[in-house]
Amino acid sequence: MKLRIVTDQHLIREIINGDEIAFRHLVEEYSKQVFHICYAIVHNQDDADDLSQDVFIEVFRSISRFRSDARLSTWIYRIAVNKSLNFLRKRKRQSWIQSFGDLISFQQTEEERTTENLSKNELRALRLHEAIDSLPENQRSAFLLHKLNDLSQPEIAEIIGTTVKGVESLIHRAKINLQKKIITYYKNDEW
Repeated sequence: MKLRIVTDQHLIREIINGDEIAFRHLVEEYSKQVFHICYAIVHNQDDADDLSQDVFIEVFRSISRFRSDARLSTWIYRIAVNKSLNFLRKRKRQSWIQSFGDLISFQQTEEERTTENLSKNELRALRLHEAIDSLPENQRSAFLLHKLNDLSQPEIAEIIGTTVKGVESLIHRAKINLQKKIITYYKNDEW
């Protein structure tokens, strides 16, 4: 028999009271979208799977502190964005340390080795990911949530903590910055 939950508030109360079926329902309801958000930001399926699990662990641990001033889905998606961005920050620090070590030892970087063997389409996809990753964090988040996760601008505004006009501006600037980056790749014959 499948549990039918009427409201988010009821679901939250059931989870706080230790109802495993209610928590399972929450995971089933939001897992696909959470994975898509994580994957859109980190570009790696295994990392997105791990981050999705981390998101639901965080949801379980902190659901009693959920304030009803936002929708439950918005709160969960905000956790997914934050966890994914924190993951990227940590990975960037580790990458910088690795790159510095490679520079000192005069070794060819992994990126240089892999781009030599890529097809034109694979190289374009890599360059597009690089261009998206080079966007400022708030532009990248708004752009990915809108374009890849098909969330509305009001939903994005709630998730990243800004206004709808702010989201419009972030998406517009992201598009301009991506266009500039892609034109640079094209002019340098890297596209």
